[in-house]
This record gives sequence, C-alpha cells and structure tokens, in this order.
Amino acid sequence: MALVIAGERSGVGKTTVTLTLLASLCRRAIAVQSFKVGPDYIDPMFHHHVTGLACRNLDPVLTSQAYVQHCFTTHSQKSQYALIEGVMGLFDGISSFANDKGQMTNDQKQITDFASTAHIARLLNLPVVLVIDCSRLSGSVAAIAYGYCSFDPNIKIAGLVLNRVGSDRHLSLLKNSLEPLKLPILGVLRRQDNISIPDRHLGLVPTAELPELDAVINRLADLGDSCFDWERLLPLLQSGDEGMWFDFSARRYANAHQPGDKGDKGDKQESSSCVVRVAVARDRAFNFYYQDNLDLLQQLGAELVFWSPLADSELPENVQGIYFGGGFPEVFAQQLSENISLRKAVKTAILQGIPTIAECGGLMYLCEQIIDFAGESWPMLGVLPTSSQMGGRLTLGYRRAVALQDSLLINSGTTVYGHEFHRSQLISAPNQPLFATYRYDCEENMGFEGWALPANIHASYVHLHWGASVEIPQQFVKKCLEFKTDS
Repeated sequence: MALVIAGERSGVGKTTVTLTLLASLCRRAIAVQSFKVGPDYIDPMFHHHVTGLACRNLDPVLTSQAYVQHCFTTHSQKSQYALIEGVMGLFDGISSFANDKGQMTNDQKQITDFASTAHIARLLNLPVVLVIDCSRLSGSVAAIAYGYCSFDPNIKIAGLVLNRVGSDRHLSLLKNSLEPLKLPILGVLRRQDNISIPDRHLGLVPTAELPELDAVINRLADLGDSCFDWERLLPLLQSGDEGMWFDFSARRYANAHQPGDKGDKGDKQESSSCVVRVAVARDRAFNFYYQDNLDLLQQLGAELVFWSPLADSELPENVQGIYFGGGFPEVFAQQLSENISLRKAVKTAILQGIPTIAECGGLMYLCEQIIDFAGESWPMLGVLPTSSQMGGRLTLGYRRAVALQDSLLINSGTTVYGHEFHRSQLISAPNQPLFATYRYDCEENMGFEGWALPANIHASYVHLHWGASVEIPQQFVKKCLEFKTDS
C-alpha cells in the first residue's frame, strides 16, 4: 500500500502537507520513496532534499499508463514507506481516448480526467488523503468532502487533512460539520506564518537557491510530529503490493496515447558495450531533469559527469556528449554570460560535432543572447541564430510533437509527447523547425519550433520523459559512441 496526497483544488497546500509528512517520517529514520503526479521538476527537488531519494514523476501523458504502474511498483518496493503528491485538484486532468495500445477503437473509453491525481490513484489502486483549505470555510467543509467522496466510486478517500485552520473554535466548527460523514481527520495544520517557501515566475524557487531550507524543513518536521494522526497514517503509507491488481509479469510499456502508437517496449533495454562520458549541466541555472532519464543513460552505458556552466571554466575532460536540461538561465544570465572561457569551450565542442541535447533552458543557452525581464541582453553560446526574450506570457501545456526532420534523438515523422512550461520566446523561428506541435488532447496546432541544425543537436522547448521511449536515449548514446570513435 501507499498513500496519495490530493487537493480539492490548486493552492490548498498539497506540497506543504507532503513535505511535512516526509520531514517527520525521515526524522524517525524511516526510508520513504516519494512520487509526484505530472511533469513538475521543482516539487520533486524538495522531496529529494528531504528524503535523500530521487523523487519519481508519474505521468501517463509523457510516458504511458503501464509505465506509471511499472515505475511505481519498481521504486516503492525499495523503501519502507511510499507517498505520492498529486497535481492540481483531485480530478483535474485532460480528456483522452485511451487503451493499452493507444489506438482508437469502437469500444474505446474516454477518460475525462486523464493524467489527474484521481487517474493515478485508480491506476495504482491506492487510497487518497484529501487536503482542504479551511481558511474561508466552516460548515461548508462537509459539502466539499462529501462531494469528493461520492464523485467517483473508484476513488477511496481514506481521510482528510484540514489545512490553514485558524483557531480552536474554527476547528470545532469544522469537526462538527464533518462528524456525520464519519470520515477520518488524519491531520490538522494551523495557519503558519513562520513556514514559507518563496516562489517566482515558474513556481517555487528551487532548493539549490534556498540557504535556509534546512531550517524550514526542521520546522515542518516539528509540525508533522504533532499535527498528524500517525496511528492511522503509518499503515496507509507502508509500501508493498498488497492492494495492487495489475500484472507486471511481462512489464510491457504499452502506450496510452491517442493518436500515435509507440508500441511495446518490452522488458529489456539495449546496453552499450562501450562506455561514453556525457557532461550533464547541473547547477542553479540548469537543474530540470527527470531522474528516469538519467537512469536510462546510465543503464545504456553512459557515465554521467555533472558540471556547472556557472562556475566551471572548461567542459569536463573526455566527454562524448552534452545534456542541458531546463532551469532558470534567465535568472543567472549575467553570470553565464561573464563565464567567457566556458562559453567558448562549449561552443567549440558543439561546432566540432559533439552530440548535444538542449531542453528549454538549455535551448536558451544555445542562443545568441538572453534578454531578461528588465530588457537587458546577455550574450550566450551563439550556436543558434536567434535570441531568447523573457516576457509575461506563460506557455504551458502538454504537447504532441511531430518531427519534421531527423534530429540527434528522433527521426522525421516520429511523434513524441512532451510538456512546455516557459515565459520566454525566441525572437526568430528556425528556417527548418524540428517539430510541428499540437495540443495533446486535440488537433489544435500550437506552431512550429525546435532546432536540429547543426545535425548533432536536439534543441527544443518541449520537455521529454524517456521512460516509455527507450529508443530516444539509445539513439543519443549511439551518436555519442560514433563521436567517440570518430574522435
């Protein structure tokens, strides 16, 4: 068993509740594996900071329904307890026609909350704890709780966490209202003025930029020791597959997308017989990586060498590939720009043909310049003949991306599923774009984007999770091996 932490809507305190649970469990020297529903990069950083274990994303859009089940089963069995933080409100997802092959059939089922927290709870057959923001509620809390409990009979609400409770009198009103429902209250969090995590234009400020984070986590652990009903919670959190109903004997990663079938990836991953070294940019400017992607590279024979475009003056020695994840290069644009020796070294390596992945923030770093929110321009690598400009408009959502040409990672005509989340735009579009992008759940064209020239790069705003698409990292490692041989 394990437990899903869900909210009745966004902003009710799911992350605070999750971190409080994790901090209190870890203070007791309990090993706990955490998961995050959806494509989020930043919340998993906080999970990792607390538990010391890499948080895993559970996202059937970016991967598949079967991969979500496989990922959860594989990693939850390695720890004594497991906890899943949901996304948005419990039933907030997208509409999707889905079956195990990703094909449309006469008997297809439309899932109206695909990729929601509820969808994940159903897939994994797990109970849900519902977090309710009570700051502006008293008697109405019962109607909210009753509605969520009765909306979907396949979702088991194990209990409630009442967040932002103002006073003893307030708590008494809430309990009196909820009493007829006989629904366990598993936690009560009072309004906290001394516990806060700052945010900015893409969500919470990442952990690497918060020197006081350990003090905040300690306060959360103190809170968790007293605010939860641990006698009821601990049995729900304990890992194991007692409640699982699905069969993993074949471990098939069948895709659940519509349209476009990636097919069966099977149980085996091709391992390279020759090790390559891949330089992975990881610092305060670049830190958006799915742990599963890094694991796959290692399983395929890559040695990952972490380095900092902010602090290092040279690329790591003897590398045959470069991987730039997303992050906040716009926040550190001046520091990146002033590291002239490093910029020259990286540009030279790319122009000499080293295979290079650049997602979102990485794409921005490959441009001629980044124009920040204040309108100041900062020179970057200049590999791509365009500039990235910060703006107020947020580009957000799942994407179905169709490759218009071959790139470092994929072949022309291939359909991949990813996610965009950025406030920057490129001043000029590529003459030969990598992708035609569409909304995941309909045929609405979102435009053309991405760069595959020179041929050794894959630069795009679209974040990809490779869990159900092992051919992508296989292709990257293959190109790194070829570069190593040619060198």
